Amino acid sequence: MLNYEVDPEILKPYLPFATEIDQWEGKTLVSMVGFMFEETAVLGVKWPGHVNFEEVNLRFYVRHFDGREWKRGAVFISEIVPKRLIALIANNLYKEHYRALPMRHNFSLVDDDHSLCLYEWKLNETWNKLGAIVSHSFEEIKPGSAEEFIFEHYWGYNSIGEGKTMEYQVEHVSWETAAVKHPVFEADIAALYGDAFVPYLAVKPYSAFFAKGSEINVRAGRKITLSASGQN
Repeated sequence: MLNYEVDPEILKPYLPFATEIDQWEGKTLVSMVGFMFEETAVLGVKWPGHVNFEEVNLRFYVRHFDGREWKRGAVFISEIVPKRLIALIANNLYKEHYRALPMRHNFSLVDDDHSLCLYEWKLNETWNKLGAIVSHSFEEIKPGSAEEFIFEHYWGYNSIGEGKTMEYQVEHVSWETAAVKHPVFEADIAALYGDAFVPYLAVKPYSAFFAKGSEINVRAGRKITLSASGQN
């Protein structure tokens, strides 16, 4: 997770109905995220050739008040996977923003205490890179920490039209995190995300984290509309 501070104005076109930007200590953050899907099943079915694969995404953080409580969630600007069928299923089930590109990853030992974690995807005949050197020493996320803000978002929100939002729940245990050094992000930012993001993603990240994942369950989505949200 490489996290960058941005002007919140560039996120407004992506902000779903009935949500507002969630900030960390007054800063609006976006995250470049690389991770592996493993033993993946959709509606209980493991599709041959689509069980273990990479994903790289760009996301930001929002919150939604459902009339009883605030829910902290993420909005995905772009998600990259290596298979067209994965993109098709996710875009239809959860109204996500997936695209399929050639991808590869490299997890290799650097020394006894560190490993290289690198994700790559090919765009316009060039391999783009996201990665870092990560520690083998993990610890629990501390309440109120920057890591908690980044990782403890258990809802996803996507715009599905004017005055309509898709909400879905993501369930997993709290993850352990490890220290990161030498983060790398080399990409055609303008081609991937638009010119507005170039000044913010072409600099040193505000922070960088690595987490040990776990089993995840993504619940079926529901629609938030003007009547359902209680907003006017």
